[in-house]
Amino acid sequence: MSSPSFWDNQEKATRLSREREELDKEVKRWESLTHDVAELIELDAIAQRENDEEIKKDLEKQFRDLQKRYDDVELLLFFGGDYDQRNAYLTIHAGSGGTDAQDWAEILERMYLRFAEKQHWQAVIIEEQRGKEAGMKRVMIHITGRYAYGMLKTEAGVHRLVRISPFDAEKMRHTSFALVEVVPEFEDVDHIVVDEKDLRIDTFMASGHGGQSVNTTYSAVRVVHIPTGITISCQNERSQQQNKETALKILKSKLHVIAIEELQKEKQDLRGEFKSAEWGNQIRSYVLHPYTMVKDHRTKYETQDTHRVLDGDILPFIEHFLREHSKG
Repeated sequence: MSSPSFWDNQEKATRLSREREELDKEVKRWESLTHDVAELIELDAIAQRENDEEIKKDLEKQFRDLQKRYDDVELLLFFGGDYDQRNAYLTIHAGSGGTDAQDWAEILERMYLRFAEKQHWQAVIIEEQRGKEAGMKRVMIHITGRYAYGMLKTEAGVHRLVRISPFDAEKMRHTSFALVEVVPEFEDVDHIVVDEKDLRIDTFMASGHGGQSVNTTYSAVRVVHIPTGITISCQNERSQQQNKETALKILKSKLHVIAIEELQKEKQDLRGEFKSAEWGNQIRSYVLHPYTMVKDHRTKYETQDTHRVLDGDILPFIEHFLREHSKG
């Protein structure tokens, strides 16, 4: 950063500055914890020597607080993957089930947006395909923040919802599914060459997000990579050219993932698909009727507080999975 040419590439310089700031915060968290543990040991020695019950009670409370702080920073030790520190592209696909499944996809979108907010990450909707009546068929979110991919890759898979359908006049219980896919963002993908002949590029009128020009210009772009069938749509940017550049960057990130998978044979670990993301092989169930429970089928961790989970409180599920997975 002290180099005179550091700011010649402002995008790279900004990214490195942000990374340094985040690393500095992590170091300070560990230093603060180490300092407070040392103080607690000294106080404990005094309490034992003087046999002071009041100090001992206060020490018990301080110990519980330190344990919670340690558990929080210990989680960082599980992010040792090559891509865990990266930003992420999270995509939600509504499963079969029509309006109910599309509504479920939108509920999951809100859950992940709230989770990103709680983590102080930036979340931007890149593209969404809304349903006719309610909800959405598909939505892609770009999530920027340290360990975004490391945390969210544990969410990849099928999510199952059981509830009384708000769209059923007879108030029958329905089961809906949605598929969550997570891919790390690769900043430097210029080395990945995509033949223009392998692409089909369509433009269409943006809807939902994108600013004042939404619904007035054909600024949204859909890029189809014909050999792989990968389809990327982007409508968040104001201009067609910006949307095309973003879509191509996401496409190259996905192609890079595929190349790494083929090279390293690490498909499940890299994409976060620790279990095959197929219908009927759900990673988590959210039951709202006849009882309330959210249960992760991989770790068996569960909670009855469905409201908090759907409001973005999914960190306990992520922590349990990371701890279980690290044992293997």
